[in-house]
Amino acid sequence: MEPKERELSFGTDGVRGVANRGLLPEDALRLGLAAARRFGGVVVIGRDTRLSGRMLVSALAAGVASGGARALDLGVLPTPGVAALAARLGASAAGVVSASHNPYPDNGIKFLSGEGRKLPEETERELERLAGEPFPERPVAGEVGVVEELEDAAGTYAGAVLERLRPEVSGLRVLLDCANGAACAVAPRVFRELGVRLTVVGDAPDGTNINEGCGSTHIDRLDARGCDVAFAFDGDADRVLALDERGRVVDGDQIIAILARDLRERGLLGGGVVVTVMSNLGFFKAMERLGIPCEVTPVGDRHVAEAMRRTGAAVGGEQSGHVIVAEHATTGDGLVTALALLDVMARTGRGLSELAGVMEVYPQVLINVAVERPAREVAAAEPVKQAVEAARRELGERGRILLRPSGTEPVVRVMVEHEDEEVCRRVCEEVAGVVSEEGTGR
Repeated sequence: MEPKERELSFGTDGVRGVANRGLLPEDALRLGLAAARRFGGVVVIGRDTRLSGRMLVSALAAGVASGGARALDLGVLPTPGVAALAARLGASAAGVVSASHNPYPDNGIKFLSGEGRKLPEETERELERLAGEPFPERPVAGEVGVVEELEDAAGTYAGAVLERLRPEVSGLRVLLDCANGAACAVAPRVFRELGVRLTVVGDAPDGTNINEGCGSTHIDRLDARGCDVAFAFDGDADRVLALDERGRVVDGDQIIAILARDLRERGLLGGGVVVTVMSNLGFFKAMERLGIPCEVTPVGDRHVAEAMRRTGAAVGGEQSGHVIVAEHATTGDGLVTALALLDVMARTGRGLSELAGVMEVYPQVLINVAVERPAREVAAAEPVKQAVEAARRELGERGRILLRPSGTEPVVRVMVEHEDEEVCRRVCEEVAGVVSEEGTGR
């Protein structure tokens, strides 16, 4: 009897696991076969700088070719770059090997449509099913697919971005933190093309240092003294956070607010903005004051992208720095977001600190509670629900609490906002304590 294949499951951002343990080359091969069977044609594949990236790309591409489709290896390239080139090259689908902001032992595989958009959940479920089935009859002889490489994919992507967005910022002092990730392949060359006075850090990937003490998840360590603006990307460069000229963090909410106000003033806002439930209370108050329609979705860039297409919103995203600028990208793109922000600065003549004043940031505390039981079970446990309800009553109309299980990590996220930072922190810690007890069984 043929052994049953290990079940693969798509989370909020593809299939993820520790490379060579939770995510095996065999898994990548099966996903490549499934992609060939579902999409056919040309499947472009990109990756970040993780040590395991080449291994998994090789297996994924082999699966695509074994299924009779053509695999086009783009090499190291930001996730939004893979999305952009999929559309530009007329691909049937795109595969990305990356675990985004996770530490280097992790890796992941996700797919995008030929238009460079996140796949609907039903398509991911179909890929799961196909990956778990024996391939009916693999092609042979001249019907076998091929694996090819695209020379200088990063340069092609850089040129495509600059065709659409080229702010006049020559001489501006800019610091980039490339997180030792995929941004290294393209961000510095784009900024040098703009003529800025550039400093780059986190641009020496060795396969094991991606996101390690650098990038958007460690922006507090970035020293931007003497710069007009700094940008910190995550591992696959679909997110970016900024530091203003005073060294203060400008997060995704503030970036979206800046872009939304500018778009409204130029009559280009379309259907307003789309953000998730995790956005800061100050963001919602700012949008209300500016008269900008705002749609709120569950956490996840797929939900944001779907709502943007439905409403015609010009900009949307997440507090983490995952921002979609509809005019220039189909998915969150850290490079495009950074250039769009620079464009506002250049056209208005305002520094980033002044622009960020569009919204007041309410005190917010986020605690990621590691759990040993399934995160969804912990979040739904009765003691946790009671603790959340008690917190909600205490916070009243001056604050709020959100609790959600992560779709990519074994953690439950507890987020509290309140006008009083001390109340904010105390309530968050109290609820996190209950979550921890339930999550460890202690």
